[in-house]
Amino acid sequence: MPLNRRDLLRYGALATAATALPLGGNSVVFGAPAVSDFAKIVAAYRELQIGQKLFSPKRNQAVAALDQVAVGYDSAMNVAADQLWPDLPVGPGSTYFPLMYYRLRTIAVDWATPGSALSGRPDQPQRIITALNTLYRLQYNENTAELGNWYVYEIGVPYWLLQILVCLGDALPAADLQRLLRPVLRFVADPNQRTATRGLVETGANRADKSLIAVVSGALAGDAARIATGLAAVTDTVGGGAASLVARVTTGDGYHTDGSFIQHGTVPYSGHYGLVLLTAAAGLMHVTNGTATPLPADVRQRFYDTVTDVYAPFLFAGSMMEPVRGRMLSRQGETGHDAGHQFIAATVLLSRNAPEPVRGTLAGLAAKWIREGTWAPYLDVSGVQRFSGGLQMVGVPEVEYAEQLLASRPRRPATTAVHRPFPQQDRMVHVTEDWSAALGLSSTRICRYEAINGQNLHGWYVGDGSLYTFLPGDQGHYSDAYWPTVDATLLPGTTEKDAAPPAFPANPPPATTSFAGGARWDDGHGAYGLDFVSQDGTLRAKKSWFFTPDAVVCLGAGITDASGARVRTTIENRNLGENGSAALIADGRRYTTLGQSVTLPRADWLHLAGIGGYVLLGDAPVTVRREDRTGTWLGIDIGANTHGTNVPYTRRFQQIVLDHGPNPAGATYAYAVLPGATAWQTRHGCERWRVLANTPGVQAVRLGDDEDSGTVAATFFAAGSVGPVGVSAPATVLWGETERGWRLAVADPTQTLDTIRVTVDRPRRRLAQSDPTVTVVATEPKLVLDIKVAGSLGATHTVTVR
Repeated sequence: MPLNRRDLLRYGALATAATALPLGGNSVVFGAPAVSDFAKIVAAYRELQIGQKLFSPKRNQAVAALDQVAVGYDSAMNVAADQLWPDLPVGPGSTYFPLMYYRLRTIAVDWATPGSALSGRPDQPQRIITALNTLYRLQYNENTAELGNWYVYEIGVPYWLLQILVCLGDALPAADLQRLLRPVLRFVADPNQRTATRGLVETGANRADKSLIAVVSGALAGDAARIATGLAAVTDTVGGGAASLVARVTTGDGYHTDGSFIQHGTVPYSGHYGLVLLTAAAGLMHVTNGTATPLPADVRQRFYDTVTDVYAPFLFAGSMMEPVRGRMLSRQGETGHDAGHQFIAATVLLSRNAPEPVRGTLAGLAAKWIREGTWAPYLDVSGVQRFSGGLQMVGVPEVEYAEQLLASRPRRPATTAVHRPFPQQDRMVHVTEDWSAALGLSSTRICRYEAINGQNLHGWYVGDGSLYTFLPGDQGHYSDAYWPTVDATLLPGTTEKDAAPPAFPANPPPATTSFAGGARWDDGHGAYGLDFVSQDGTLRAKKSWFFTPDAVVCLGAGITDASGARVRTTIENRNLGENGSAALIADGRRYTTLGQSVTLPRADWLHLAGIGGYVLLGDAPVTVRREDRTGTWLGIDIGANTHGTNVPYTRRFQQIVLDHGPNPAGATYAYAVLPGATAWQTRHGCERWRVLANTPGVQAVRLGDDEDSGTVAATFFAAGSVGPVGVSAPATVLWGETERGWRLAVADPTQTLDTIRVTVDRPRRRLAQSDPTVTVVATEPKLVLDIKVAGSLGATHTVTVR
């Protein structure tokens, strides 16, 4: 149903009426309404809900998936009663009424989508309008009190209400439109501020959402000033740019200078709130394209830049990586693939309005990501009933846009090796041509986990050094009911007690130590360390991870606890799927018995078919166990508007665990994970890495076979030395011979130091390359360097000498 002449007239007529609606705060001088721009914005936003009527088999599949849910919602809806659905009681508070609007939004989108099951029902618009009037009267109007979750009143429901209104189009009388807009105009009176909390300035995703809501509601109300306010909020004109969405920051919410994205002050969130922000930004560009007030070109470019700088590093085979998804790990309707799909959808939409050569770059990336995701194909829309808000599911418009993009045959870039630290969010990503990995750390800067609003109820240890590995042949590992079924006290990479997990505090808990992070050597190598103290303070350990093109070498030392509980380090806890049969081999012997724990006192290597290998570099016994585990999404998310179902899921897991026993004092471990390796490669990898040190003061590994030229990576938890290299303070250091000379890479994982002095017990005569933060103090008889790390926020500093 395209907007017609009547729409143009009604938005122009509403402009006069809208001036009487308060915007809150200081008075705004209204300019002459641009009637044609109002209609363009509304039409573009309507297109984002229902698409362009470009029929294809994949679009038909998306419509059928939408029909299945929408028809069910509509059949159960009783518009003659105050309670529209039997399972959603009427009453004050934010618990139930958001789902009422979400269901009605689903019905409205289906009715407005050409070729849908509800599109041919002549009485459908009136049913939707009757339901809207009921909800306005009983649940959400300009006089409603905000009770419960502020987000529901100021972002969630306003979005769904606006989407319903644009879908109804000219089927909704102008007087009804004006009345139904009133709660949106009240609760999003100023996109710069929180309505529920006077003086609280909106940041990040929340500001982006409110900007788009202000622009669309302004167009529906015929209010040019409201549109201008929404667009100005993007760069925080009112606040002098302090909360600008495109500014790069070093503390707090938003995009950070190193590509990190933080929301809620201390939570890495490029895999959720960052996506919400990017999606809103793409929507703003889309609805204002071709109007007199598009976003400025430099602002658009900054958003384009975030695609490759902030988000793409954490996308693997169409799925966003777990350590940047925060508490959303527990949402049934928001798996890593769902998050990845929203990122792809945002990138596709950005590419539609971008100039060349940006458009070609974004289109090529999107085409590559769509092609790579085979476990949950982007264009195969199904399971729409899982969604009840949060990230936008892939629907009819997204399929149509993607098919148009793919038809243009953009050039897809090849996958290349990348090793990249994100020290401002205690995260890193390691990409090879065959597999990828990421770490979840925490510190005094970044929280261990977020578990609020009844979500992420098993998220106790995700920030304690969780090592995530991603394989092209195992794309569904984390999305396939992993989080409701995994034993979340045994996350790979973590060292934890076999005891009751800690209670959830009111706010995301930070760690108590500042040492979390590491340094980059090149695209294939890096080193990271964590000074770990458990949330209850009883368990301590020094932990390091050394990344190479074919393995992650993991060291632990100083593992000490006096609580009496057994302490365990988890090497692997792999989701094998329902009734998975992947063979586990240890030193050539097969272990696949279900429900039986077997301790191997002197194993050298293990191999899990289709997953990879594990080389034991120490002499600690290892325990293997294969078990079926059953859980529900409701068991990890009981949020009022997000909770999962109580449908049980059973998945088979292969555990490989090092047991340090009760009350360990100075226990250690050393092992290597070889993602994607064959049994032969695993067996022959036992001599490839040499552990040079594994103490509470320093952990170091030689990463190559050559004793003279191989790269050495070291985590110094205190001043000390390994071989010829000594440091004056805690640091991560890598060194070795390169084609250009002897090279050194240094970082301050504590982000608290001023200068780190590095002393090399051999002379060097000439400086070949140096960061400006490096000062050569002496070259003979020893090389002495001062690295100015103050203000670098964990970044890597390099120097090459000859």
